[in-house]
Amino acid sequence: MFVFEKRTQIPVCIKNRNPRLASQILSQYGGVNGELSASLTYLSQRFTMPCNRGKALLTDIGTEELAHLEIIGSIVSQLTEGEGARSFDKYGTGAYYVDHGSAIFPSSAAGHPWTAGYIQSMGDPVADLVNDLAAEQKARATYDNILRLSDDPDVNEVIKFLREREVVHFQRFGELLDFYQNQIKDCGK
Repeated sequence: MFVFEKRTQIPVCIKNRNPRLASQILSQYGGVNGELSASLTYLSQRFTMPCNRGKALLTDIGTEELAHLEIIGSIVSQLTEGEGARSFDKYGTGAYYVDHGSAIFPSSAAGHPWTAGYIQSMGDPVADLVNDLAAEQKARATYDNILRLSDDPDVNEVIKFLREREVVHFQRFGELLDFYQNQIKDCGK
């Protein structure tokens, strides 16, 4: 069903270690507005979309969000590579280290573990698409916040790429919402 290429959409090559920044970026891995929540939301919503156009878009974007999850995991992994317990503690992320070491665990920057309660799926195409538009804007805003906190050019290059993809997803969801609102009766399966 999926074809896996051993590369990410954008190369991730972080030179400097920074567990504090990693713990902040981790929110895009397992936070309420992160990539895991988005991918599972979209891949769940596709089953109740009334036409193939909606199903295809949700499948495509949901799958791309999984690729973004891999990118975020790579950033966090590279920011913490070789860092030990004292380094995590120095940066105020010792509690994370106690529970997970330097493993990637889906949680928010505040330390709240990911939950399936973050998945939003209503079964109504308009309600779901309005939610998806908001989700993409929240993800974009989170990436903006990360860019305000980061002074690492290697990290920022990748975060800017991901931020731009959220803008594109917002545009595609907006087009689909317009389609449903204006032409729902013409939607063939």
